[in-house]
Amino acid sequence: MESVLPFPLLASQRQDGVYVLSLQQHTWPAFKEGQHAQGERLRLIFNEKAAAAVADLLPELAPRAVAILQREQSLYGLELLLEVGICQAMHNRLESIGELDYLSIAATASLPQLSTPGLLVMDMDSTAITIECIDELAAAAGVGAEVAQVTERAMQGELDFEQSLRQRVAKLKGADQSIIDDLCARLPLSPGLESMIAELKSHGWRTVVASGGFTPFVGHLQQLLGLDAAFANELVISDGKLLGEVRGQVVDAAFKADVVTKCAGQWQIAAGQRLSIGDGANDIPMVQAADFGIAYHAKPKLASVAAAKINKLGLQALPFLLQGR
Repeated sequence: MESVLPFPLLASQRQDGVYVLSLQQHTWPAFKEGQHAQGERLRLIFNEKAAAAVADLLPELAPRAVAILQREQSLYGLELLLEVGICQAMHNRLESIGELDYLSIAATASLPQLSTPGLLVMDMDSTAITIECIDELAAAAGVGAEVAQVTERAMQGELDFEQSLRQRVAKLKGADQSIIDDLCARLPLSPGLESMIAELKSHGWRTVVASGGFTPFVGHLQQLLGLDAAFANELVISDGKLLGEVRGQVVDAAFKADVVTKCAGQWQIAAGQRLSIGDGANDIPMVQAADFGIAYHAKPKLASVAAAKINKLGLQALPFLLQGR
């Protein structure tokens, strides 16, 4: 895995017996991550394209101290210890910087521990992978436009998920099974997925995908990434043709939330160590069932209830949202 280098625009030096980080004429005391776990903090996660903008912003943020976050990801991470939380104008400034995500941490808040085994439950479509599988299958079956409209309404929370799923799957009736195999062969992973999973697994984390999509695709991800479990809907196939139906219990929003609870119990995951991440309204119960729910390039309804958001970067940003040592 690729390890991030310390933020290149900050110089570390010893001054009056104390390590400080300096940027041009500005200096701030350096601290180790976790040293101020109960202070008002701001985490900045960004790539090289945003480094200059972050450097310009640091003096305005006026941190009491600064820590450099080290992760096994090709991103930079800083934690700033602040006197008070940031104002709305500063939130707007941070939102305007491309290639940067951030997390404002209240003085009394605690984050899940990266180095303590935990549980991550992920959505699949538009989270672990960059596409909606049902839309791709529909396009291959010649009914793409019809199905995409229903998918979008379901993601926005305008339709009951089970009804919308059955409506969409019904339109696949008669399609050849080969469209599933073809899509599995070219399933596009979200940026940073593999390195994020690898880093979590190196600390003993359990990783699970819970999807309102379909079993062939979650099975492919489970095998590819070494996931501990995978849950999705089963398409009914006969004589190499899709019958336009799903078999068994539908994996809906409530089912996905139950996955968090049941897997945490099965593997005796400690309190505070249950994570979930998704992008759509159907992921809201799952995100709320976790100790720390993350919205990933998410619809507004989900983003409004999540503990953290990844809006600009890939999944390699996730380990920076956890408390390291």
